[in-house]
Amino acid sequence: MMRITRHDTRHDTGHDTGHNTRHGPCRRPAALVLLASLLAATPALCAAPVAHAAASDIHPSRLPPPLTIASLYARQSIIGTSPEHYAWSRDGARLAFAWNDHGTAFRDIWVYEAETGVVQQVTHMDEAAHGKAKGVGVTQLAWLPDGRMAFVMDGALRVADLHGHVGVLEIVRHGVGQISPSPDGRWLAFVSDGALWLRDMGQAASTPARIVVPGTADDGVDRMEWSPASDRIAVVMADNRAVHKVEIDYDHDGQVHHDHVTRAFPGDPDTGFAVGVVDVAGGAPRWMARDNAQDPVWNFGLSPDGRSLFVNQSDLTIKHHAIDIYDVPTGRRQVFYRFADPAQVRPDWQVAWAPRGQGLVVLTNRYGYNQLYHIPTIGARPRAITRVMPGQGPWEIESFVADPVHGRLYFTANQTGYAQRQVYRVGMEGGTPELLTRTHGTHEVVFSPGFDHVADRFSNDITPPDLYVAALGAGTPSFGRVTHSPLPSFDARRWADVRYMDYKSHVDGALLTMRVMLPPDYDASRRYPMIVGSVYSDAVRDQWGGRNAHPTWGLDQYLVSRGYIVINPGIRGSFGRGKAWNRPMLGQYGVLDVNDLQDGARFMVDRGYADPARIGIWGSSYGGLMTLMSLFTKPGFYAVGVAGAPASNVAHAYPEQEWIMGPPAGSDFPARYQRQSALYHTDGLRDPLMIIHGTRDEVVLYADTMAMAQRMIAQGKMFALVTLPGANHPWDMENLPQTRFAYTQLVRFLDQYLHPSSGAVPAQ
Repeated sequence: MMRITRHDTRHDTGHDTGHNTRHGPCRRPAALVLLASLLAATPALCAAPVAHAAASDIHPSRLPPPLTIASLYARQSIIGTSPEHYAWSRDGARLAFAWNDHGTAFRDIWVYEAETGVVQQVTHMDEAAHGKAKGVGVTQLAWLPDGRMAFVMDGALRVADLHGHVGVLEIVRHGVGQISPSPDGRWLAFVSDGALWLRDMGQAASTPARIVVPGTADDGVDRMEWSPASDRIAVVMADNRAVHKVEIDYDHDGQVHHDHVTRAFPGDPDTGFAVGVVDVAGGAPRWMARDNAQDPVWNFGLSPDGRSLFVNQSDLTIKHHAIDIYDVPTGRRQVFYRFADPAQVRPDWQVAWAPRGQGLVVLTNRYGYNQLYHIPTIGARPRAITRVMPGQGPWEIESFVADPVHGRLYFTANQTGYAQRQVYRVGMEGGTPELLTRTHGTHEVVFSPGFDHVADRFSNDITPPDLYVAALGAGTPSFGRVTHSPLPSFDARRWADVRYMDYKSHVDGALLTMRVMLPPDYDASRRYPMIVGSVYSDAVRDQWGGRNAHPTWGLDQYLVSRGYIVINPGIRGSFGRGKAWNRPMLGQYGVLDVNDLQDGARFMVDRGYADPARIGIWGSSYGGLMTLMSLFTKPGFYAVGVAGAPASNVAHAYPEQEWIMGPPAGSDFPARYQRQSALYHTDGLRDPLMIIHGTRDEVVLYADTMAMAQRMIAQGKMFALVTLPGANHPWDMENLPQTRFAYTQLVRFLDQYLHPSSGAVPAQ
């Protein structure tokens, strides 16, 4: 979306978090071959993590140096390098993944052997460059039928075998993406320069790939899906030829740049989506008729026999959900499902073919919460597979996978707690779902093709992400650890004490939850300076860094280490509590969300945690909008605010933000947009404000910040502006020097008005 309990952090019933074990029996050997636990052996590599030592128990000479922005955002990261792009071989015998075991950004290919538990680094491209390889290394990874691995690095399609020999599959193709082997392994599909290419892996290496769906940069393949029979590919084309082109002028590297970007505003022609199917054997794609090409496609899929195609879609404002089924040979369309809801604010829909040809499984909040339903035939009433039972409290399903081998469904949900993402299994008949992951936190799983193994990238509030594996069968899986990413110095630190606290909205009494980070030496008899942020939707998550779309984990830990409390309130418009909970958010950007934030801060003051005179707020993009509106409409409550790349004018948002802010039409327009736009509320500024913005931002235009700055100058308002030359929208993710500079400016500004050096004050 423009999107009180305390965990016991030492109860491990499913995963070994490996905390504080780097100097013990689980320390990584120097060799490049590691032994992971056998799947059927102990539940974890090291089942008895050592507790953190209290600072008072450590001699001052042995205490680690204080955290700094520079050390937290160093080339070698203290939390290590997250394993990415993990993929099982067709037989489930091996798991490949991209990783770096030294904590630097470049990822090589590693392979885990399911039978022996051996983990081995396969490629040594970073080592060959003497640790100075540029970029992030492997960005996509897939198994080939002969046991080799296709991968993408620097936009080129390459191949590696298990002995580490690396070659190039397509010499002349660049900008390669979406590499996808066919289910039978014969073909390798990929996208390059907007076109869909197909390579016959049974032909000689010198045989080039062929185009099966032509495309260009402005009208190209957006997504693709294989048929289970490997004979057809379904594609969605994204056509931007009619979309407005915006010129962005900026200075960078001593030169004036003129970029032209495809950028629609509310009310403008938007991206068109065409859905088609192409036969692997040859021939032109068959395009399916759609009511409106600009209706977004949420997902799509070919039936097991490849003769039918479902398309899961909605209108642009997501108020009308639709599922159509097409007969592939003829293109004939059948209206399978329709449901309209004028209060819909999140498009969490997902559809899959039911196992063993039983219609469709649909993830929908039609009846209040995101749950799974079976629709066997056209027009049939959805039958609940999962449901929120009386007395459970609200919970929702985030995503699911259908297992056609065993006729079951696997899904990720927050049933055990608002901030949780656990994995469950349920049969098509429904019943009580079986919990497969037991350790609190966030589990991101990938199943082997036969659904006999599962790989889980797991993290929680005290554990950076690492990879675990388990065999699937009857009963709860026993996960073994595959990677150990944090550096030894990680365990020498005392990190934030993370808790979750419930509070109520003063607007409508709704239950809200926030993620709270307390200093490790928190004293309940004292009040602390507090930062609200980085504010955004979907910010309450039990994983390392909380909302990890941006690398704010280090900034948060740095602030906490210096005596701040950091909170992230879970605002309306977020996942997890159902349709009725989110409904009041309609037309309320910068209004209800800002109240949800303030209610969280008030709770912390009322309970004696926070010093009411030292509360700051910050956020970027939509979070920047909320920061501005918090200062402009609630003067005096926050002592300071920092808005990064702030969306100050919703009339310049992407059209999909009409989900919440509504269309640019109607009797209440333009007043409705002005009510939600910080640009029209600048006269309320009374408190210190810093704006951080990159001049090349394509999402929130730098020109919008200039328009707001001009208005504030005319009003006699004082503010600070940090301009990042040539920076795009993710200004804190582009390069480490820029991240360190911007975060340092942010912290200095907060410190100037919140005075953390003064320490906590006695609670009254």
